[in-house]
Formats: sequence, structure tokens, C-alpha cells
Amino acid sequence: MRALARVNLAAVERNCGRLAAVAAPAMLCAVVKAGGYGHGAVAAARAARAGGAAWLAVATAGEAAELRAVGIGGPLLVLGALSPEEVDVALVAEADVVAWREGFVAELARRGASVGVHVKLDTGMGRLGTRDAAEATRVAAAVAADPRLRLVGAMTHFATADEDDRGFLAEQLDAFMAWAGPLRRDHPAVLLHAANSAATLAEPASRLDMVRCGVAIYGLDPFQRDPAAHDLEPALELRSHVAEVKRCAAGQSAGYGRRFVAGADTWLGTIPIGYGDGVRRALTNNAEVAVGGRRVPLVGAVSMDNVTVDLGPGEREPVPRGAEAVLIGPGILAEEMAARLGTINYEVTCAISPRVPREYHRDGAAA
Repeated sequence: MRALARVNLAAVERNCGRLAAVAAPAMLCAVVKAGGYGHGAVAAARAARAGGAAWLAVATAGEAAELRAVGIGGPLLVLGALSPEEVDVALVAEADVVAWREGFVAELARRGASVGVHVKLDTGMGRLGTRDAAEATRVAAAVAADPRLRLVGAMTHFATADEDDRGFLAEQLDAFMAWAGPLRRDHPAVLLHAANSAATLAEPASRLDMVRCGVAIYGLDPFQRDPAAHDLEPALELRSHVAEVKRCAAGQSAGYGRRFVAGADTWLGTIPIGYGDGVRRALTNNAEVAVGGRRVPLVGAVSMDNVTVDLGPGEREPVPRGAEAVLIGPGILAEEMAARLGTINYEVTCAISPRVPREYHRDGAAA
């Protein structure tokens, strides 16, 4: 196989168990949007449930429908904004939705369906939700007043929980509780939820009734350093193989634009994976790959379907054709690749394209 993303579902389960224990007595909501952050939404959702997640969350109605189509039940929340057409999809999927405008609540009521609603107050993220606490209260009251609608939750989202300075997180939490506290008195059953992965791990006061963990359930560090520091296990490995090995004399080049010109005689390996698979072009001359268990530099331009690596000098071919090549895996974290790209680990795994098959296992055994 030219490229393969191997996902350890047992690691996802254990990560969820760890996060559920940290959050307790708050419930764990596992976020499986964007194809489970590149890991596969359906497989990740099942593993998260097995690991102790009481809720699942997605970004779109279509993602909710995908989970329901394969028989995944239980509480499910669509976090994103919904068009009128998407509302219908969410209702068929029996998913809860997020509201912050009275007009949206009226639109839900016109459909006559029973649906759970979570009211969102924007305390500083500046995206979805209303900044007006009075408006959020009116929205909650409108939901509670309609017998077909259920006021299930009140929520916000933190903008800086993954930063060392948690001053703004504290401001957001204070603003949220100033609104949600009185709401809770009027509606004692409403679930309060705000914490993402970073807040769950770093700020106990933010855990409330439920935490919404995404990146951490996949064993990725929300602080972009080392998952092991939080007892998280990376679940995904991105692998390929050496398809060709050839001599490269001093002065010869590799790849488009001759971005690599050998300064001395060496061996080059060609690995059949590229930006068409999610290996970003910005890794040109800016990454290392584990080939046969040894880290070697990626050299030359990343093309759509291939990359080249410098296997080093020597009289004989340093590795055989077919040797394993690991781009993300033991010793090469997604966080390292993200740092080289100037981005975050979320983007690294989400970027792995559908062209790369996902293979699921449980600590090496077939899933």
C-alpha cells in the first residue's frame, strides 16, 4: 500500500477514559467532527463511547447523519451554524442543536419537531453565539416555553485555553457563569458546558457539568508540546514505504525546482506520498522521516504524490526497496510536524486526505 494511516482505537478508548476521569463528575462529550480530526468519525465515535464518552459532538448536520446512519445512538450535539436545509437533516438525525437567536428558535418551532437545544453565549471567541447575555436569556426562555423544544444546555467556547496565560479564560468563565448561574436557578436541569481539551486538563473550574474534548481524545496535545505530559497516547500513525532507491552524485538534484542539490555523493529514497495525501508542500527540505527505524531528512520539494529523502552515503544501498517509512508515529509526533509548519497538530491530522486509507487496530490486533 502506497500510504496508510493506522489508527489505534484502543488508544482512543484509553484517552477518553483518562479524560472522563479527569473531568468527573462532569460528563465527557467527545468531539468527532471533521472526520474525527482525520482519524475517521465513525470508528472514533464508537471508540469514544466505549471509553466512557456520554455525549458525542460534530460540527455539521451531515456529520450527525453519518453517525446515525451506522447505528450510533446516544446524545449527539451539532455545534455549528445550520442553514434551513441542514436543520431538517439534524432533526432527522435526532441531534441536539445550538441556538443564540430568537428567530432560529421560532424556525425550530415551526417545524413542529421535538429537538434539544443548547443556548450559546459568546464570551470572547467572537464567532458563533450572542454577546448579549439578555438575548441569550430570551432565547433560553423561548425554548423553554415551547412544549416541542427541550432546553438541554447552556454553553460557551474558550479562545485561549491552550495558552500559558489563562487570564482571558478566567474572564470568559466569569462572564459565562454570571449569565448561566441565574439561568440554572430557573432551569435546574440545564447542562452547563464550556471546557475544550485544554481547559479540561488545565482549569478544573471550567469543567462544570460536561466537557467537550476533541484533540485530546486522539492523543494529541492541546498545548502543542508532548501528549505524554498529560498521559495521552497518540492514536494515529502515517506510514508509507520506500518505492525507489538510487544514487545521487554531487551536483545532481531531486524534485521540482531543484530545491535539493546534493553537496556530496549520497543515496536518495523516493516515498510515494505527497501533498495529495496531506503531506504539506511547506515541509520541503523541512522534515524528517523514519526509514527502517532511522530518521533521515526529507529533501527536495514535496510533490503531489512523492517525497524524497536523503539516505546518506555509502557503497551499498542503505535500505531495500519496500522499507517502511514513517512520517507520523513513534518518535515523530504530529506536534513536531506542526511546529515545522508553523501550525497546530489539529491541522496536521485533519489534512490527511481521503486518498489515504485508514486501517483500524487495537494495540496491533485487528479491530
